Amino acid sequence: MGHLSTHVLDTAHGCPAAGMKVTLQRVLADGGAESVKTLRLNADGRSDGGPLLDADAMAAGRWRLLFEVAPYFRARGVPLPEPAFIDTVQLDFGIADAAGHYHVPLLVSPFSYSTYRGS
Repeated sequence: MGHLSTHVLDTAHGCPAAGMKVTLQRVLADGGAESVKTLRLNADGRSDGGPLLDADAMAAGRWRLLFEVAPYFRARGVPLPEPAFIDTVQLDFGIADAAGHYHVPLLVSPFSYSTYRGS
């Protein structure tokens, strides 16, 4: 059964990004987006409530994750320029198979990020 999950690691401090705000959006055909879920990551840098989308909510299409990076680092006491080099990471991705497992990790620091389709 398909589901969508995420995991964020703070590479500047070498730990999970506990407390980071994340919003999941469905990207609409007209280019707009509708928010599906907003959450704060737990101590392990993951969603406390299980997958972002479970098998019943999984749907093929375009999706977006918004990771609130600058507020997270400011809350940790990291001095950032104004405006921050990376404020919000907007990650657009596609779900082609609603029965598949999609894991979207983010590795982030105040000045860089990377992602991939995880397992």
